[in-house]
Amino acid sequence: MTSINLADRTVDLGEWARRTPDATFEFTRAVREWLAQNLVGEFALLKGRGGPGSEHEFFAERLAWDRHLAASGWTCLGWPTRYGGRGATLEQRIIFHQEYARANAPARVNHLGEELLGPTLIEFGTEEQKQRFLPGIVDVTELWAQGYSEPGAGSDLAAVSTTARLADDGRWHVNGQKIWTSLAHVAQWVFVVARSEPGSSRHTGLSFLIVPLDQSGVTVRPIQQLTGTSEFNEVFFDDATTEADLIVGAPGEGWAVAMGLLQFERGVSTLGQQVGFARELDAVTEMARANGTLDDPEIATRLVRARIRLRAMRANAQRTLDGDAASSGGTWGAAAAAGAASVAKLLWANWHRDLGELAMAVAGPASLIGPTETVEGRRNEIADPEHVELDEWQRLFLFTRADTIYGGSNEVQRNIIAERVLGLPREARE
Repeated sequence: MTSINLADRTVDLGEWARRTPDATFEFTRAVREWLAQNLVGEFALLKGRGGPGSEHEFFAERLAWDRHLAASGWTCLGWPTRYGGRGATLEQRIIFHQEYARANAPARVNHLGEELLGPTLIEFGTEEQKQRFLPGIVDVTELWAQGYSEPGAGSDLAAVSTTARLADDGRWHVNGQKIWTSLAHVAQWVFVVARSEPGSSRHTGLSFLIVPLDQSGVTVRPIQQLTGTSEFNEVFFDDATTEADLIVGAPGEGWAVAMGLLQFERGVSTLGQQVGFARELDAVTEMARANGTLDDPEIATRLVRARIRLRAMRANAQRTLDGDAASSGGTWGAAAAAGAASVAKLLWANWHRDLGELAMAVAGPASLIGPTETVEGRRNEIADPEHVELDEWQRLFLFTRADTIYGGSNEVQRNIIAERVLGLPREARE
């Protein structure tokens, strides 16, 4: 088999695959072996840590793991090599995310930088912005937060009221409030959609700015979730400033940049996410077998339906990614592309919420007992004693209540499909 130096970022994985027989098999083997050889020692303790509802777990250690990945060339795989990426093909990126999930490797800490902001800068940013920010994302030395939602503009991004004014001092002055800002308490930078043209409304007059969080004009306040943790925050901008050239795209054209970023959000990592979903479903099924609830026809039927829906979700994700790959040939219609992200969000969010409810039904009365209490002679272990004591199924149930809200609520996703794909009349707005 042809060897490849995976630590050498000058190797373009896509070009290597085109020239190497059996490249898919070789790449899969390389990913699998690297994870097996490196998820050991202290890193082995991180397996399964940091997922939804557990983002607080071992953050410093997971940051060290991400930097270890970077040192071995496993970050930003799909980026062009000239920007520190690996030029990986779509198939290779899917393989990596699936193998990563199968290895039960820890949740990454720089998803917003690597999967969202980085590709957006590559697409819309200036060369100076790329040279300034992309290296810090590749080696995980700078972390990012997303400044989209506001108290009066949760899923309706076009209703943002945070303002940005280019002053005589040559800097943007930002005023307003963002909310549900994931990881703002640990990030150095936030990308912000703000209204830069006074008197503008809806999609017009918005700008996409890069703002440093470590300044006196920014206040970050963690918001406690149902799980007792604080993964996201409210962020206040009180005459916060950023340099004039830290605007992505032209002034007033931030909506196009913001929408471009959201398209990256439905990328190949969704298939890795589904591997994690399958692991959760397998564990719930095993719990049902162990405690006898699998003999209940209703529980058995719900488990089978969950399995079928998961397979349908995977088929939809693969079809969407195949459509993306074929888009240059015109086979992926504009209407289908517009609704693909909304369909995917509806599928996984509702499935995951329903799995949380199913887990509680399978656990039965034990689901109401804290993990420090004894249940039939067994004592549940606590993932992190510094935070609220929930077992994995209680945490899953509570956190997934929000799956159908964050990232665009069910109602918003259905409106997008109705209006942009089906061409139905727009919903009346005040």
